[in-house]
Amino acid sequence: MTLVTLTTDFGNNDFYAPALKGAVLRVAPKVQLVDLTHHIRPYDIVQAAFVLENAWREFPEGTIHCIGVNCVYGEGYRFVAARRSGHFFIAPDNGLLSLLFNDLSQADMRNVMPLNEHFAVKNVFAKSVAHLVSGAAFEELGEHPAPLMQRFSIQPVITKTRIRGTVIHIDHFDNAVVNIHRDVFEKQQNGRTFSLFFRRNDPLTRLSNDYCDVAPGEPLCLFNSAGYLEISINMGRASTLLNLKLDDVVEVLFG
Repeated sequence: MTLVTLTTDFGNNDFYAPALKGAVLRVAPKVQLVDLTHHIRPYDIVQAAFVLENAWREFPEGTIHCIGVNCVYGEGYRFVAARRSGHFFIAPDNGLLSLLFNDLSQADMRNVMPLNEHFAVKNVFAKSVAHLVSGAAFEELGEHPAPLMQRFSIQPVITKTRIRGTVIHIDHFDNAVVNIHRDVFEKQQNGRTFSLFFRRNDPLTRLSNDYCDVAPGEPLCLFNSAGYLEISINMGRASTLLNLKLDDVVEVLFG
């Protein structure tokens, strides 16, 4: 049974998500649909790429990932199918795939042109899923696309004594995720002490291994399961209580 994951900004209070599921199942009734999330912030391709980046590898090869985020139609609007490591990705060409993968080859991409209709995404996904589960060749989905629309993620600024990053995600538990990966941090730290500064809060100077390393209500920082630096409060809401918002600057100084 082929798995088809769905990641959208549709929410669950309208007909969009169930209509999408129905359209896919109507043409490919034997697939198993998996909702990654329908609660990506409206039009936020950065959040969508972050969620997909840290989830898709957990699925078996052959999984089809349908990404319906920022599907704003206009002249020249198109969808693109991509192939990576035995997985398939179908998404609008709005910069999302360039955030997810920075090295897609022309051989691993195909145009999937939408019909001129309202809510065309449901039929684009249905048509593409039906094609792939039928055993037809990926190459027959469509023509080679023109170069993808590019969207570059914000990278931390690194010097000998500091790393300046930004908050890129606020999760369901109100933890603030920073675009500083463990590998980058450890390479720059090189055994030195550090101080983590954010907003006007007292700096954090110790890495925790788990949220319960500090008393309930106390702030901490750790590397989450995706390998990114995270600012949290044990059994509390870090983003709210520490006044941390998306795109806020977070600075690590090494001593």
